[in-house]
Amino acid sequence: MLRQLGEIAELLKAELTGDPTLVIRGINDLGRAEPDQLAFLGNPRYIKQALESKAGAIIIPRDSTAKVCAATLRVDNPSTAFAKVAALYAPLPIPWLAGIHPTSVVDPTAQLGAGVHIGPHAVVEPGVIIGDGVHVGAGGYVGHDSVLGDHCFMHPRVTLRERSKLGKRVIMHSGVVIGSDGFGYEFSQERYVKVPQLGYVQIDDDVEIGSNSTIDRGRFDKTWIQEGCKIDNLVMIAHNVVIGAHSIIVAQVGISGSASLGKYNTIGGQSAIVGHVRIADKVSVTGWSAVTKDLTEAGVYRGGPAKPMRENMQTEALIQKLPEIYARLKVLEAAAKKED
Repeated sequence: MLRQLGEIAELLKAELTGDPTLVIRGINDLGRAEPDQLAFLGNPRYIKQALESKAGAIIIPRDSTAKVCAATLRVDNPSTAFAKVAALYAPLPIPWLAGIHPTSVVDPTAQLGAGVHIGPHAVVEPGVIIGDGVHVGAGGYVGHDSVLGDHCFMHPRVTLRERSKLGKRVIMHSGVVIGSDGFGYEFSQERYVKVPQLGYVQIDDDVEIGSNSTIDRGRFDKTWIQEGCKIDNLVMIAHNVVIGAHSIIVAQVGISGSASLGKYNTIGGQSAIVGHVRIADKVSVTGWSAVTKDLTEAGVYRGGPAKPMRENMQTEALIQKLPEIYARLKVLEAAAKKED
């Protein structure tokens, strides 16, 4: 639906500079936006792109001094405001009619709530309980005695293994595997012997899990993803891990068994967390880091092993100076030899 700029400003409670009758046909990023599109400036590092942008209007921070040529909407949080505008232009959601596709296999003992959709070639095993409005996509698998709360959404080819427990509004993208065995073995008589994985996975309300991510069942108790966590693609979470509420785990992170993360954590892409460590609330770990010991205080950590950001940057700065220090040391050694 087309919107005039004035309407958008009113929605965002923004301070508008420019023509309120300008028709905005869509949204885009600063580099690709056209004169009938809206973009946003959320970070000062992109001011150059904003100055060069062809966008008809740009959402900018309320205190910004950037002199862009486009109309501007000044708000407190441009990223949040842009998300609201994006919702206006988003395509309508695909409707899924309630019902069971004739090619699916649903055990008669499974309990299905109102408005459930079971897609083609999906399998629902005995003892499953599915809440109202749940969608099980094509080729999905729901294992024995699993529970899905209201309005969970399984995209095609999601595997939910036996005894998994999901809260409400959990979203699982294609290729997600929940409840597979943890990587547990004991070396005995010159061979590896599998340790039975007896636990399960619990995922609380409003969690979203990206494509091809895996969450292993607990060895004895549970692996627990708490309320509101957002997990990116290609994340591996091992047995008995606890992820605190409202944490973000970015792509290609690996979390080893029995690690415990606090609330409101952010773990950057391709980072690793070793087993049994404890991480406090409100910790951010930057990408390519390795957490090898407990992080007991909130803050930003970086590197391998992960250290407080300032400490890590100081260490890296010294490392960069090593060639210079080595050269000076050789000069001093040569001078000392001459004196001898």
